[in-house]
Amino acid sequence: MNKFKGLGVAMVTPFKTDKSVDYDGLEKLTNHLINGGVRYLVVMGTTGENPTISPEEQNEILKKVVEVNAKRLPIVYGIGGNNTSSVLDRLVSEDLSGIDAILSVSPYYNKPSQEGIFQHYKIISEASKWPIIMYNVPGRTGSLVSAQTTFRIAELPNVICTKEASGSLDVCMDVIHQVPNDFGVISGDDNYTLSYIAAGMQGVISVIGNAYPKEFSQMVNYALDGDYKNARHLHYKLLPLMKAIFMDGNPGGVKYVLKKLGICDNQFRLPVVPVNKDTMKAIDQAMEKL
Repeated sequence: MNKFKGLGVAMVTPFKTDKSVDYDGLEKLTNHLINGGVRYLVVMGTTGENPTISPEEQNEILKKVVEVNAKRLPIVYGIGGNNTSSVLDRLVSEDLSGIDAILSVSPYYNKPSQEGIFQHYKIISEASKWPIIMYNVPGRTGSLVSAQTTFRIAELPNVICTKEASGSLDVCMDVIHQVPNDFGVISGDDNYTLSYIAAGMQGVISVIGNAYPKEFSQMVNYALDGDYKNARHLHYKLLPLMKAIFMDGNPGGVKYVLKKLGICDNQFRLPVVPVNKDTMKAIDQAMEKL
């Protein structure tokens, strides 16, 4: 759990104009994050557009990040889904050399019951050789992992943290207050991170951290150290951009920022598309203030 305190970044996947993976851009992004003070890297989360990337490509992306990282930072790899047996197959069949943990989202679309969600994680926990970070994001999955279900999952061997993106401070506080002391709670919402750390979370898996790792990691570190004066200063400095990059979906906003920063191109695979002109304008204005 201690490996995953502070700022983790849900890495975007750079693409070329022909929609193939841009491995040079991926290398540039990886070094940008490492040099920016990030504590760990998250490969193939939703921000990485994993739904439109084949399993073979995903594994090549992981290999590239592992190679560039050269054991400098812990690496978390996204393996989740709404077919439990397929998740188990991936845990067994894929080359996962160089990773430190799995990020596994709660099953989406088929909207299992709370018991079904628990059983899903129970089986994954029994099968995985790696620590598991569960991921509660009802805005994408269509179902909330309740605090009570999270308590049960927290008792499973191998499940070490939850990434909480429920958007509910009540749910988050219930989880923080009642999970075991050796179970971590990580923010999945950039703009709530300061508040969540004040309530007891240990950090964030971030989107804006792709673009501004130094500034956002400083904010997170100030908050974890209890220096809320400096943390608030950076929070409110970054807040307009944190809001703007999500106005027209993720990762559209942050890739537009990364293009402006010269880190990778603003390319996507359908159904994800570039942000609209109004969002571009809002992002431009927020970046000017930075």
